[in-house]
Amino acid sequence: MKLRENYTCPLELVHDMIRGKWKTIIIFQLRKGKCSFSELHRGIEGITQKMLLEQLNELKQFELVTKKTFEGYPLRVEYYLTEQGEKMLAAVKIMQEIGIDHMLHHGMKDSLDRKGIPY
Repeated sequence: MKLRENYTCPLELVHDMIRGKWKTIIIFQLRKGKCSFSELHRGIEGITQKMLLEQLNELKQFELVTKKTFEGYPLRVEYYLTEQGEKMLAAVKIMQEIGIDHMLHHGMKDSLDRKGIPY
C-alpha cells in the first residue's frame, strides 16, 4: 500500500499505515522482540505466508518494522519493531485492552480463556 500525498489529519495517515486485518496483530506479535518469519507465521492463526510477507513488507515500507538477514544456508531472517513500531505497539496494547474490556462486558470470557489471553 502506498501512502497518499495529502491527508486531512495525522490519524488518517496512521489509519492507512496499519489498515487491514493483520498489521496490528503482527505488531503485537513482535512485542517480545525479534522473530523469524516462521515464528510469526506459527503465531498468527489464519494468515497465509503470502499475506504475512505482504503485510511485513508494508510495515517495513512505513518504517514500523525492519528485518535483519543473516548469511548462510538456510537463509535466516529476523523481523523486529523500529522505534516508530514501538510507539505503535503502545497504541496496539491500548486497543487490545479495550477489546478485552468489551469482550468481558459482553460475556465473551470463554473466547479469552481459549486463547489464553490474560484479563
